[in-house]
Amino acid sequence: MTAVLKHELRNYFHTLTAYVFGAFLLAFIGLGATLYNLQAAVSNFEFVLSFGSLVFVVIVPILTMRVIAEEKKQRTDQLLYSLPITTTEVVLGKYLALLVVYLIPLAVVFVYPLIFARYGDVYLLTSYGSIFAFFVLGAALIALGVFISSLTDNQGFAAGIGIAVILLNYYSASLSEYVSSTPAGALIAAFALVIVLGVVIRHLTKNEHLAYGFYFLAGGAVLILYLADPEAFSGLLPSVMKTLSLFERFYVFVNGVFDLTAIVYFVTFAAFFLFLSVQSLEKRRYN
Repeated sequence: MTAVLKHELRNYFHTLTAYVFGAFLLAFIGLGATLYNLQAAVSNFEFVLSFGSLVFVVIVPILTMRVIAEEKKQRTDQLLYSLPITTTEVVLGKYLALLVVYLIPLAVVFVYPLIFARYGDVYLLTSYGSIFAFFVLGAALIALGVFISSLTDNQGFAAGIGIAVILLNYYSASLSEYVSSTPAGALIAAFALVIVLGVVIRHLTKNEHLAYGFYFLAGGAVLILYLADPEAFSGLLPSVMKTLSLFERFYVFVNGVFDLTAIVYFVTFAAFFLFLSVQSLEKRRYN
């Protein structure tokens, strides 16, 4: 795993990827600090991070689009399979390299509250709690980007899908106010989710029978639950959209509350998509 980590770090710093990522992140945070802390004279640095979280929509796909997709395109992933390490170690090595690239500009951001505290009253506990949550939020989104990159050998496609998915998650809480809250609307959304999960299972396993079995069992379970108690589906779709929003959980820290359940959610989210990335590579290895 250490060899993969060092190899990936060399690649990132021998190309523009790490520098573009860091420049985008620092520029966006710097713009937020100028607007909130300097011009508006607001002492809450966490508001800057809330403003800056939108940058993840762009910088995470830029950072992760090539991590596995490029290996597939160049067919150098076959070399990884010949190394005396497991697929899990390969994915973790690549993921840790991404976190190192992410931590470097974030270390610069770490100094901002201390600088502003010399010229005014800054809530350091809230500021650094929000910075920690900002890091974990980014780590979760990077894991998502790694998984998307593992599904294709086209970097542009991986970046496009990554931007769309993260943007949807960013606005999911706002969009939840406009979606149907009726039981029928929730049922349709549940069937759509079953179809999407079935497609992912089919892609990862290349097993049509397993995918069709999932369609039958999951779709049947959803239908039975709906017929048993339709009112239980009332308002379910907006509630789920808010619950799944990573950014909505981050805003809790911005409001001055250190939410441990949100940290657990971020870590679980990252672990889940890293697990899917491992399964995607394992499928390619044995095919």
